[in-house]
Amino acid sequence: MDFLVVGPGAMGCLFAARLKKAGHGVTLLDYRPERVDHINEHGIRVEGITGEYEVRVPVVAGKGSEIPDVVLICVKANQTRKAAEDLAAWLGSEARILTLQNGLGNLEILEEIFGKDRILGGVTAEGATLLGPGHIRHAGQGGTIIGPEGPSEGPVWEVVSAFKEAGFNIRSAENVNDLIWGKLIVNVGINALTAITGLKNGRLPNIEGTRLIMEEAVREAVSVAHAKKITLPYPDPQKRVTEVCLATAENIASGQSSGKARNLIFPPP
Repeated sequence: MDFLVVGPGAMGCLFAARLKKAGHGVTLLDYRPERVDHINEHGIRVEGITGEYEVRVPVVAGKGSEIPDVVLICVKANQTRKAAEDLAAWLGSEARILTLQNGLGNLEILEEIFGKDRILGGVTAEGATLLGPGHIRHAGQGGTIIGPEGPSEGPVWEVVSAFKEAGFNIRSAENVNDLIWGKLIVNVGINALTAITGLKNGRLPNIEGTRLIMEEAVREAVSVAHAKKITLPYPDPQKRVTEVCLATAENIASGQSSGKARNLIFPPP
């Protein structure tokens, strides 16, 4: 398959490198010409739990030269609309758009611009840290879930197959909105607290003050989810947040450093 990965941050570089290494066509799209030049010259460097390697992935600014089968959106949520509007100006009508971004609203923005039938969503528990332009540390492996499932041998099946070939633990599901909310609630419990306090994830449950704030934040988020008729992908939200804190004890939130540290939301299987 041919992929266009929008955003050469930690997760964008991870997906681009692994998919390219597996033999798929991959192009990165960036808006900063100096970073485009750097990655084109030096490639993507990956270190961490899956080893050390370098992959040459072409990077372009503005627009791609070829129409991809799948566009993978890997920008921050506040950049989603601008990225989507820029894409819509030249992207063909056949390409599927996949978002694995954190937070709410990304699916809705993409559906508004491209139409609901073209949009795929999901969550990932892969963990990556941006060390420099095109240089990442693969910090942790976890599951990736995308959907809606659709027919067998359809677009979702093709994406799942491509990601499996790249070594990702991935499956499809029907109601991805519930999964997105499940990940959001864990992020609500952990990310802001670690960014504000400077603590690593594993310390939050062990300090009374941060534990109480974490529990209250999760409780409020869960009440909103229940009011919206969301079925969370785990039975005990407080227990899940604590499990994630322990499973990602050494993780550092992105607000604490110049690099992005993506929290693992579900422990690796």
